[in-house]
Amino acid sequence: MKTREEILQMVENEDVEFIRLQFTDMFGTLKNVAVTATQLQYMKDNRYLIDGSCMYGELRTGEEDMYLCPDLDTFVILPWRPQQGKVARLLCDVCRADGTPLAVSPREILKKTIEKVEKEGYTFQIDPECEFFLFHEDENGVPTTVTHEKAGYMDISPLDLGENARRDMVMTLEDMGFEIESSHHEKAPGQHEIDFRYAGAMETADRIVTFKTAVRSIAKRFGLYATFMPKPKAGTAGSGMHINISLFQNGKNIFSDPEAEDGLSQEAKWFMGGVMAHVKGMCAVTNPLVNSYKRLTSGCDAPRDIIWTTKNHNTLLRIPFMRGEDTRIELRFPDPSANAYLTIALCMAAGLDGIAKHLDPGAESARLFASRTEAEKAAAGIDHLPDTLREAVAFMEEDSFVKMVLGQEFVDLYVEAKKAEWNEYMSQVSEWEVDKYLYRT
Repeated sequence: MKTREEILQMVENEDVEFIRLQFTDMFGTLKNVAVTATQLQYMKDNRYLIDGSCMYGELRTGEEDMYLCPDLDTFVILPWRPQQGKVARLLCDVCRADGTPLAVSPREILKKTIEKVEKEGYTFQIDPECEFFLFHEDENGVPTTVTHEKAGYMDISPLDLGENARRDMVMTLEDMGFEIESSHHEKAPGQHEIDFRYAGAMETADRIVTFKTAVRSIAKRFGLYATFMPKPKAGTAGSGMHINISLFQNGKNIFSDPEAEDGLSQEAKWFMGGVMAHVKGMCAVTNPLVNSYKRLTSGCDAPRDIIWTTKNHNTLLRIPFMRGEDTRIELRFPDPSANAYLTIALCMAAGLDGIAKHLDPGAESARLFASRTEAEKAAAGIDHLPDTLREAVAFMEEDSFVKMVLGQEFVDLYVEAKKAEWNEYMSQVSEWEVDKYLYRT
């Protein structure tokens, strides 16, 4: 745990001139206030006053003042900023004027979930796989969906024209303390993935937020725009944010059972049962955009049916082949537009609820069900994810578990915002409609 004095000394030693106090609003949008290095030493009780309405997106104005409370362990210098008069950042918690944590703050929701997890004697190790697209900007610097490459899965240059940008992203992230496991071109032209090593729940969520900022900043250097939109182009693969989870108790990975034929413990299966039981209510958070559901459709190389397997990569949950202390469950449904703090909180809590209630995930699905009709799937007991954001929000409204994890106040505000987003979408006339109907009617 870093101290205030240590931070001030680092600021002086590294010639830091500005510090960005960063936080996410309740929808996961990263915000910040920049203060000078001189101002940092005058911050009373390590707190900085802000207008609290910025936490609520467009839902509220004239909200009470609140405090940013920096987490000193998140101090890092931003390598892409000038190296004379450097810029650093601190991730912050958000508190009310009386010092109590703001209940709808995503970081606070994850903190409470972690406290509950630790009281039950568990610790998590989480390893995210973040996918994104690199597109060109037009002559005015406006992002497009144009890419001049034709590369596919794990291709190399000259097909992979984003290779140099991706290399610089990896090097920058390593400068910021990340341990990068791998990076590669993904399936769609212009699509990439960078994987970083597992860590605890809060550290992983903080890293995802940092990762997105770094990737966008480095892409800009190459005249590219990095987007974490789940499905920016029709007819190609969408982007996911797969969450790999291992669960430990007394230092032992309790997903592992060497005596079992498949090497999986009963706890691993109950954990999957919990996620499968609650996933429909979670989707409004893990897949929060209208566009998210363009990815979660049959035939789009993404999960739709609520099934698990040890083999196929297109199911809701997958168990990679590693066993023993490396046993993990891969949750393949979240996408990179999701709020990392809330997504991790819900995934952990859902799995532990499954363990507590001994929820059965059913037998492993040896094959995919995409070729079956909905009636055939229903007869086989196979459910599926919501088809639209509107459906996902309706499931969220009815899910008492989600309300318990996120809090009633958060869910009420979130549902209000997402209903407005859906209504705005429904009022638009798309290019597809114009192309399809303009000359026919």
